[in-house]
Amino acid sequence: MMSAPQEVPKERPSPAGTPVSGSPRGDHFLVPSPIPTRRTRTYSQSERARAGPTVHGRIKSFCREKGHGFIVPLESHGDPIFVHISDVDGELVPREGDEVTYKLCAMPPKYEKFCAVHVIIVHPRDDIPHERWGEHHRSPAPPQPSPSHT
Repeated sequence: MMSAPQEVPKERPSPAGTPVSGSPRGDHFLVPSPIPTRRTRTYSQSERARAGPTVHGRIKSFCREKGHGFIVPLESHGDPIFVHISDVDGELVPREGDEVTYKLCAMPPKYEKFCAVHVIIVHPRDDIPHERWGEHHRSPAPPQPSPSHT
């Protein structure tokens, strides 16, 4: 004997009394990122990237807060290559101008563009200090106003 179908409520009250919908944001659904980070890449994607050639490049930009940056290839003058924070190996946080080696991994959905994986800093810049991943991030100090001589 089957039970009668029950209507599923679209919103259910939370313990605090506010309505909770099916989305974590409540007002709209979050779209998953198409960029294959180390955590979301499949084993076969990782093995294909690892088996590929090692490429040399220079960090164009990297933002620790945003969790990504770009690498300019040294051998070719192509487009900058995206790098995710999870794909940087080693203990130093990349800085603009650092020389790196990396492997290429195709990015979905069309697999026409590439991102950098297994990124290793081979020649860090000497003229600027580098942070280590375990250190607490310090924002650069705001510029001090120059003293006026009046």
